[in-house]
Amino acid sequence: MRKTLTIIGVLLVFPAGGALADGDCFVPMAEWQPRDAVAQLAEDNGWTVRRIKIDDGCYEIDGRDQQGRSIEVTVDPSTLEIVNFEYE
Repeated sequence: MRKTLTIIGVLLVFPAGGALADGDCFVPMAEWQPRDAVAQLAEDNGWTVRRIKIDDGCYEIDGRDQQGRSIEVTVDPSTLEIVNFEYE
C-alpha cells in the first residue's frame, strides 16, 4: 500500500510528458509518413531542401525559405505537423 501511494505521489508531482525533452518525436516507425511526403511539404511551403534527416525521432528539413534565408524545420513524422521552425 505504501509503495502504491509513493508511485501515485510521484506521478502527481511529475505529470506525464513533463520529463520528456521538447522537440522530440515518439512515433512508431510503422506510423511514419514517407520521406517523399516531407519533401512535398517543403515544396508546398516554397522551401528549397538541402537535406532531410532524422533527429530525435523527428524529420528535420535543412534548407532555405522563399527569401533565401537558411531554415531548419522539425516535422512530426506521422502527422507532418511542424514541431519547430528556426532561422539559422
